[in-house]
Amino acid sequence: MARPMKIAIVDDEQDMRQSISQWLALSGYDTETFASAEDALKGLGNDYPGVVVSDIKMPGMDGMQFLKRLMSVDSGLPVIMITGHGDVPMAVEAMRVGAFDFLEKPFNPDRMTELAKKATQMRRMTLDNRVLRKELSDGGALMRKLIGSSPVMERLREDILDLGQADGHVLIEGETGTGKTLVAHALHAVGARASKKFVLVSCGAYDEDALAHRLFGPVEDDSPIPAIEEARGGTLVLEDVEALSDPLQAKLLTVINDQGTPAETRIVAISNLQERGKTSEDVLRGDLFYRLAALKITVPPLRQRGEDILTLFTRLSEQYADDYGCDAPEISAQEAAQLLQAPWPGNVRQLINVAERAVLQNRRGSGSIASLLMADNEEAAPTMTTEGKPLKEYVEAFERMLIDNTMRRHKGSIVNVMDELQLPRRTLNEKMAKYGLQRSDYL
Repeated sequence: MARPMKIAIVDDEQDMRQSISQWLALSGYDTETFASAEDALKGLGNDYPGVVVSDIKMPGMDGMQFLKRLMSVDSGLPVIMITGHGDVPMAVEAMRVGAFDFLEKPFNPDRMTELAKKATQMRRMTLDNRVLRKELSDGGALMRKLIGSSPVMERLREDILDLGQADGHVLIEGETGTGKTLVAHALHAVGARASKKFVLVSCGAYDEDALAHRLFGPVEDDSPIPAIEEARGGTLVLEDVEALSDPLQAKLLTVINDQGTPAETRIVAISNLQERGKTSEDVLRGDLFYRLAALKITVPPLRQRGEDILTLFTRLSEQYADDYGCDAPEISAQEAAQLLQAPWPGNVRQLINVAERAVLQNRRGSGSIASLLMADNEEAAPTMTTEGKPLKEYVEAFERMLIDNTMRRHKGSIVNVMDELQLPRRTLNEKMAKYGLQRSDYL
């Protein structure tokens, strides 16, 4: 769900505070008011979930001093300054210091709403980016994103933890949409280089000359630092490493050889080969392949992850239901089987799209999981994998999903879950233990 944004209104005149607050509240904003800058500073710390509207002329700490204090606490906080006639030069100076914009009294209330909308949108983006950066530096948070209890996902998490502590270069392979870049982030975040730079270059996004310049330089005016230098001491991730030409492969090999052991900069190469029957070894020169593949991780395709598919679908559909302000779809046993049997050529990326469209369909009260899976298949058939599974596996996967969904809906209330599923407590406890579900996870 989108982060709720607040607007803090700071003005020593009560009538002005109240009129601005009432207008913005009618426009749908959550407002709070302060009679002085000193009072406001007590409630406006770093990562304040909103924006500030402040008068410039105030007794005690004036608006300019207040702005400078706010910028020293959080330079990304949007501050809209209100100025009286004749104070425009001061407002311009406020913009130079870091104010988002200013309004001259008497101002048009619609203009205030327009600025508030722009400022809150910018603030939401700033805070979301901060959360993302924090997650990308938090190994625990990243590992939790690698959802699933299937054996292949357990093995993947173990590999990340083991190889994260190692110091050799790593080759990550896997089908498109499996989350290889997320694995690269996790490898960096759980290792000894977590506090160092993480630099990602998509080799397939450049032509040969531009890629050579991005990776190796030389440094020129207004050009970014070459990735090899930028990542020094940290991790350099090369997405679509197979896009490197022979000359660039040779140059990369020279850099690797010059670093010695242990490597000054760890290189994580991501291979995203689309052609069937081809591997990284087929397209990379042998000496480079063996240097990059000293350690290797293969990210499993979604079709091999069993009931993780239902777990992921449930989590994703709940998130999208929050975003769209509607209920998540409740899928039937037949639809659960269809999700488990689908070939998922686009893997997790495809599942994300299907979950979002399922929520939108549910909001409209039409459509089916089968139609979504059919629409994702270019040839419209087959919609099922040829990897048959025993009926028992489908039944257990659906049962686990049903208990998990019901526990989430009732926030861990065993009594309510027993009542809805018509299960005695002992049976529910046994099934939860069997499927690794713990009540504490839902409280």
